[in-house]
Amino acid sequence: MYHLIVYCPLKAADRVRKAMADAGAGRIGNYDSCSFSCRGTGRFRPNDEARPAIGKTGHLEAVAEERIEAVVEKANLRAVLRAVVDAHPYEEPAIHVLKMEDYHTYLP
Repeated sequence: MYHLIVYCPLKAADRVRKAMADAGAGRIGNYDSCSFSCRGTGRFRPNDEARPAIGKTGHLEAVAEERIEAVVEKANLRAVLRAVVDAHPYEEPAIHVLKMEDYHTYLP
């Protein structure tokens, strides 16, 4: 299992979350489309070679973003990552993939 975290602008959050779920993220037991989100501020400065979806090259930007988290089975990881990148408006989305252990292996 993996824990996938992605940050995206608020307007794109539902589209990215749906793409993740459609590709197999967020399956926990008898449930699907499971995720967690919280809002914050993303900051970045595009360099001269960037093609930013928001802001201008050379200028520090602050954007209202949503952090979306979901579990992903190894078999679905590649498809989920492709879905996130395709649905995300940013040229370089901030994505974290963390290997995790399933808590069920520790319970009787």
